[in-house]
Amino acid sequence: MATSNDIKNGTVLKIDGNLWSVIEFQHVKPGKGGAFVRTKMRNITSGKVVDKTFNAGAKVETATVDRSEYQYLYKDGEDFVFMDNDTFDQVTIPAAVVGDAENFMLEASNATIAFNEGTPLYIELPPSVVLEITESAPGLQGDRSTGGTKPATVETGYQIQVPLFVEEGTRVKVDTRTGDYLGRVSE
Repeated sequence: MATSNDIKNGTVLKIDGNLWSVIEFQHVKPGKGGAFVRTKMRNITSGKVVDKTFNAGAKVETATVDRSEYQYLYKDGEDFVFMDNDTFDQVTIPAAVVGDAENFMLEASNATIAFNEGTPLYIELPPSVVLEITESAPGLQGDRSTGGTKPATVETGYQIQVPLFVEEGTRVKVDTRTGDYLGRVSE
């Protein structure tokens, strides 16, 4: 148990049996009345974001979240198999936990997996990854109706929007949070 004064960004709280990660917090000391802590929290399992206020010094239950570096090995049916980079132990993570990260993971790529009491909570990827374009229609000169972009499929099977000049075989940098094209990568 901790108090609301210990809340910081990234703290994981256990409220009503759910785990919530603190995104933002602010300690407020109004001129009249007691101090309080205003927080913005994200539900770790559903992703829902809520605002919650705690009185100063109120007891809150914190949860221990262990983050470790893992290497993605392969997909096994609906599940994903990762290997711990330190102990070389393999863990199977359900597709529901992996979520959209699947669109940006190549075999042998690294990811951080967060666990709470042995249960996988979520996967963190680097902010951007380099992927190769495997399929893309040729860009037609003068076609500006789409803002100068065209759909392209990367090697994971995910489809992104790229500028007209990007061709198949080009390696591009992709934002793992939004799926946006960030630029070409020279070899």
